[in-house]
Amino acid sequence: MSDAYYGEASNITNNVSGVLVIDKPVGITSHDVVQAVRSGTKIRRAGHTGTLDPRASGVLVVLVGPAVRLSEYVSASDKRYQAVIQLGITTDTYDTEGQVTSRSPVDITYEEFDATLQTFVGQFEQVPPIYSAIKVHGRKAYEMAREGEEVELEPRLITVHELELLDWDPPEAVVDVQCSSGTYIRSLAHDLGEKLGCGATLVGLRRTKNGQFGLRDAVPLRRLQESFADGTWYKYLIPAAEALGDWYTIELTVQQVDEVRHGHRVPATEEMEVGKWARAISEEGELVALMEYDPQTTEWQPRKVFFL
Repeated sequence: MSDAYYGEASNITNNVSGVLVIDKPVGITSHDVVQAVRSGTKIRRAGHTGTLDPRASGVLVVLVGPAVRLSEYVSASDKRYQAVIQLGITTDTYDTEGQVTSRSPVDITYEEFDATLQTFVGQFEQVPPIYSAIKVHGRKAYEMAREGEEVELEPRLITVHELELLDWDPPEAVVDVQCSSGTYIRSLAHDLGEKLGCGATLVGLRRTKNGQFGLRDAVPLRRLQESFADGTWYKYLIPAAEALGDWYTIELTVQQVDEVRHGHRVPATEEMEVGKWARAISEEGELVALMEYDPQTTEWQPRKVFFL
């Protein structure tokens, strides 16, 4: 790892590229966290890779410096949550932020709940909540909904990999959710309530994993802000290459690093499937480029190159 990560704080410049994994507290927006990072690091290029609502807490991955160019890839990573769902109540926002739209008695057993829950495992179309930041004709859906306008959102294809009932204390249940990017846990809770026939709403949400990063990798926001003040924040910076830690990896020689940064291909050491992508790293572990396999020439073609 280069001195850019563990050198003195005074030597950190806007060329620093990496990842800050933050445990976002309840009560602030994801954008607030990014602003805190920009202010604390004095690096303007920073962005998160998956919004958490103000009432949700947990893993928020913030890319800093040139690493922001990885956003589309990290954002597409699977997510994991612990969701607290309350049965017998529905709201217009599908969570406790909204107005109550119905109340119903709850007469559901553990077995009935879990059996219905498991029907949501797999790939299916999900309609996002109208109180969301999805844009409709250039306007955010929640703004239109708040103004009383009719909002229709197109269903999205999502994948729920696994659902586990962690705690059953009617009318509340705690569920572990492993899902694809783009899944709305609020909609999942709402749709589950409809299928059970008693209604349901999301009353608590904590993201426990985003792609390669989990809570054990996350620093509480308050602690990170303290490190901004004393100049030690860089110790929490994770190398950009680790954001794609599950990708196929090509380790480049010093000569190949120079070649790749000039757009030249490198030979593949083994045959790959069509469309295979890989991360190319230097001998020091720094991310050099994202590469795509060309089956015609059995070479790796640079598609996105990083200059540090």
